[in-house]
Amino acid sequence: MAQCKLCNITSSYISKELGVCLKCIREKPGDALPLATQAHRRSRFAFGLPESPPEDPQGLPCNVCVNKCRIPENGVGYCGLRKNEGGRLTGVSPEEGKLSWYHDPLPTNCVGDWVCPGGTGAGYPEYAYSSGPEVGYKNLAVFFHACSFNCLYCQNWHFRRETLRPYTTSVEKLVSDVDKKTSCICYFGGDPTPQLPFALKASRLALEQNKGRILRICWETNGSMNEVLLDKMIELSLSSGGCIKFDLKAWDENLHVALTGTTNKRTLKNFSRVGEKTKIRPIPPLLIASTLLVPGYIDEKEIRGIARFIASIDPDIPYSLLAFYPHFYMSDMPLITKALAMGCLRAAQEEGVKNVRIGNVHLLV
Repeated sequence: MAQCKLCNITSSYISKELGVCLKCIREKPGDALPLATQAHRRSRFAFGLPESPPEDPQGLPCNVCVNKCRIPENGVGYCGLRKNEGGRLTGVSPEEGKLSWYHDPLPTNCVGDWVCPGGTGAGYPEYAYSSGPEVGYKNLAVFFHACSFNCLYCQNWHFRRETLRPYTTSVEKLVSDVDKKTSCICYFGGDPTPQLPFALKASRLALEQNKGRILRICWETNGSMNEVLLDKMIELSLSSGGCIKFDLKAWDENLHVALTGTTNKRTLKNFSRVGEKTKIRPIPPLLIASTLLVPGYIDEKEIRGIARFIASIDPDIPYSLLAFYPHFYMSDMPLITKALAMGCLRAAQEEGVKNVRIGNVHLLV
């Protein structure tokens, strides 16, 4: 139970750390967003990360993501990965990254498991080893220890403990764990965006070393990357039978900034860019969307906006509505109710999305 610092309403659907309600974010963004910014600054300071993207006019530019950092001498970028040392960027590179990985037996609880080859056999025999779930095969799940967003409800917030630690792992070491039973590689995190040059190089090397067999390249991302890098992701996933899964966190830009610290303009533009390619390979789907149903903030209105946008690009794009679990700086929030989840499902269907479902149903109350 928390109180909105603007309208003074008290509700269990207001985050204490965020300090403002959904109505005030939508109707009074000029007053609400500075309060949200304070919450983001506190959450980043706690992990030693820059409180905002650096904008030093004399700094070194990094154009990997939407933040477009200009990193000052001895400073680091917003994601915490790259440092300006003596006029050159150090830290991660196409050859070295900050990540961890593990083998996950298929079918697994991937965001796209209900439509992807590993979970359903979609695309068999060109892109899947069996006509149903790929039992006996496995996914190489690659978790990147950094992100270009700062979601206050982050479900995998622990990566922040690793971001600034002085270690890296080589592309070769990662790729050496791709064995004959690995049928897909999925990059997530954190987010793959800040380390896309590494992920792209690893993907190409893995495909080169496994010619003549199925090896899909998949991504789970906030979609904030440079469009040149996005095009390379599309090329790899299209040719290998992989999927690109975008987390569309909010429709209203002010709400998106309040929850993630960052605009959604690049994400929506990039989603449309991938959407232009969905008819090239309808099965398995190239593009998948998901939204976390954050109670008190992501409501039917938000889902209608997102669903209308998805349907305008391609109504056949699969869309998963994910049940929320309290985490990180929004750990005081409740679980989402079945009634609200079903209302969001109906809203998405009414806006024209043909293939929509609720994920993590065990979390509904």
